[in-house]
Amino acid sequence: MGQKEVILNKIQILITNHFNTPEAAFAFFDKNGDGKLTKKEIVKLLKEAEISGFIRGIVSSKLIEGYDKDGDGLINWEEFKFAIDEISDESK
Repeated sequence: MGQKEVILNKIQILITNHFNTPEAAFAFFDKNGDGKLTKKEIVKLLKEAEISGFIRGIVSSKLIEGYDKDGDGLINWEEFKFAIDEISDESK
């Protein structure tokens, strides 16, 4: 399993074990309630998923780069849902 898969798996475990739904996870990490996750909020999610502090900044940038479809530098609910669906598909 590559590093990307390990990270995505940890995120899936966090969401599955600590939240009833992906919506609840999104709302929990969307601290300001604006419907979008900032890089800082994504870093918090990665910390909760037990991703090493050394690579959290890099990983958060890569997640935004990979899933930010509208190019605003943030992850909205639809982009988050797409990422979660992809993570779920990869774990099967």
